Amino acid sequence: MAIRGVLFDFSGTLFRLEPGPAWFRGLTPGEVGSPLSEDAEAELIVALTAPAGEGAGLPASLADAWRRRDLDPVLHRTVYEAIITGAGIDEELATPLYHRLIHPDYWRAYPDTAPALRGLRAAGVGTAVVSNIVWDVRAALARIDAAELVDEYVLSYVEGAMKPDRRLFAIACDRLGIAPEEALMIGDSPEADGAAAELGCRVEIVPPLRTDERPAALVAALRRHGLRTEPA
Repeated sequence: MAIRGVLFDFSGTLFRLEPGPAWFRGLTPGEVGSPLSEDAEAELIVALTAPAGEGAGLPASLADAWRRRDLDPVLHRTVYEAIITGAGIDEELATPLYHRLIHPDYWRAYPDTAPALRGLRAAGVGTAVVSNIVWDVRAALARIDAAELVDEYVLSYVEGAMKPDRRLFAIACDRLGIAPEEALMIGDSPEADGAAAELGCRVEIVPPLRTDERPAALVAALRRHGLRTEPA
């Protein structure tokens, strides 16, 4: 059966959190950049973008909040500020850093994100972003002139369900007017995104590498299923 719709995860798939030195700029008088070592900052980014599994270093009292974090902005902020302070960052910086975590300026698109979306639009293939998230990712896509290239946005905090709950994939397929067997899900988490296969979707898993280390994984995944796109 031909693919008539492609569902994309957001974090680690279309975009990646890559804050860099600007993440700390202007937060404190006389600041000198990140208070963390390069390795510690990299570990923090991994913890802040983990799509599944247990929350890194969180106390047992926040276990339930972690499991439901992408359904409720208040829970999300509580959990991620705890992760930030748990990494050794002062509590006074946790809230401003959290606000930057959910700001599109600190998310970088993979090189082939826009080309993949443009190619699918030109081919008449429907697209949806299916994401566990508590902020509207259209703002990030708008920064690369791609927000209007996505037909549907199925976001956990709006729909009241989190991947791997199959309801999110079903909602996306229904809104695109396709059967699950006509959909391809592309994501970075075998657990969260791979669950689309239980509904009948085809699945491709891409690695959530740094954007400069993964120039064309989306385009390659699409081509494996006979979908041609613009070069990255």
